[in-house]
Amino acid sequence: MKLDEIPQLKYTTNSNFFLLAGPCAIEGEDMALRIAEKVVTITDKLEIPYVFKGSFKKANRSRVDSFTGIGDEKALKILRKVSETFKVPTVTDIHEISDAQMAAEYVDVLQIPAFLVRQTDLVVAAAQTGRVVNLKKGQFMSPESMQHAVKKVTDSGNGQVMLTDRGTMFGYQDMIVDFRGIPTMKQYAPVVLDVTHSLQQPNQSSGVTGGRPDMIETIARAGIATGVDGLFLETHFDPANAKSDGANMLHLDHLEKLLTNLVALRKTVNALK
Repeated sequence: MKLDEIPQLKYTTNSNFFLLAGPCAIEGEDMALRIAEKVVTITDKLEIPYVFKGSFKKANRSRVDSFTGIGDEKALKILRKVSETFKVPTVTDIHEISDAQMAAEYVDVLQIPAFLVRQTDLVVAAAQTGRVVNLKKGQFMSPESMQHAVKKVTDSGNGQVMLTDRGTMFGYQDMIVDFRGIPTMKQYAPVVLDVTHSLQQPNQSSGVTGGRPDMIETIARAGIATGVDGLFLETHFDPANAKSDGANMLHLDHLEKLLTNLVALRKTVNALK
């Protein structure tokens, strides 16, 4: 499948990567619009096709008192407002079969979380909405096994599917990206590298996931060098006080320099083909 067959991603022919980026969770309208405005300004300048990312709820939490959301419909309406305001597509993750049709009314891309990517009924429900489906590779799955997840989508009559690598569990508290998986999975669908989640350090004794944001550019550069079609990253203007995944998010102030460097690297990689 070619990326220009996914119209919601507004893929262009300039051979640039596309970007899925935004906060981990929708915390409110003002913060979502503020982040989207900044990212749109940067991606327009650098000619990077952009999809705004924001979770309308967080189901996979370490502790019962962790932030899960501001209300499903309220958050989904904010995602729609972001799309209408800045004329960009949006992506959110779903966790239950009933989420699929509900979220599809508001967003362009439905994302299946890594821990749930083997849940056939959930994947099929997402596919049957007709929206683009972004399948995150399970931390416990091989790149080769993701062809079966893709087939669940295509066998449901939906050819608009892409894969996102978010690292593989290494021991109890670390994630490792095996970059051999990128060319492998590109045989099945366009491939995105989830830079920030691959730098998580889960299962901390405090019950709050840690991270290595200092390694964001290292992982992103390696992804571009190995030919990813898109990058996924979470960004916030105040990661230290973000309600979810702040430990591995990129500060919004650092985004333009990072993307500028990655666009330059992409041009170099393309010249070597």
